[in-house]
Amino acid sequence: MTGRPLSRDLLTRNTLEAARALIGMRLVRGTGPDARVGRIVEVEAYVGREDLASHAHSGRTARNAAMFGLPGRAYVYLTYGMHHCLNVVTEPDGRPAALLLRAVEPFANADRMRQARLDWLDSRFPRAADERLARARSRVAALAESALASGPGLLCQAFSVTRRDNEVDLCDASSDLRLEVAREDKPLPVESGPRIGMGTVPEPWHGRPWRFYVPGNSAVSNASRQSRPRPSNA
Repeated sequence: MTGRPLSRDLLTRNTLEAARALIGMRLVRGTGPDARVGRIVEVEAYVGREDLASHAHSGRTARNAAMFGLPGRAYVYLTYGMHHCLNVVTEPDGRPAALLLRAVEPFANADRMRQARLDWLDSRFPRAADERLARARSRVAALAESALASGPGLLCQAFSVTRRDNEVDLCDASSDLRLEVAREDKPLPVESGPRIGMGTVPEPWHGRPWRFYVPGNSAVSNASRQSRPRPSNA
């Protein structure tokens, strides 16, 4: 069901090259027959302190320290005080760069991903009115499998990713959260376009085509499917 650990050398290279290579790789949580497994279908690149959209542009802090570390480590942060986001650190130690995992296509144990999302609702809104929580749970219960990890926050819910996973070695076969490659997985097509949610970030950073995704894949986040694609070598 799972493959071998992803080579750290793949992530040491240029981040945009690593982004294309990471599409189609497997994200795995757990071991054995209960492991949650999905194929990565959408990522965003954040490269160096010069990238004004990157958390690293103002220098190293307690929050972003993982970005300055070894390639293959996880950089996990909390956004809007609610949603965790999982990044894969890239490039040599000391060069702050990372790939945000935006969407994963469930491959094995989608039912466990769905339950993890329901558990997140229960833990996040313990005092919500019963009717409100019931509606939220019903929406998650009715989701298509492809939508369970479609978006960075939803991906983290489905794979139970929190700040406790920050700096976990994703290339270590013994890690409970890790990246794997399987010989039987066929390469996936890749297109690129501007990153999402750049707000007031100025050009040229706002429009850089540094989001990479599988065209037409139903697990890719909605905003990416609606964006105009650009060649993957842009």
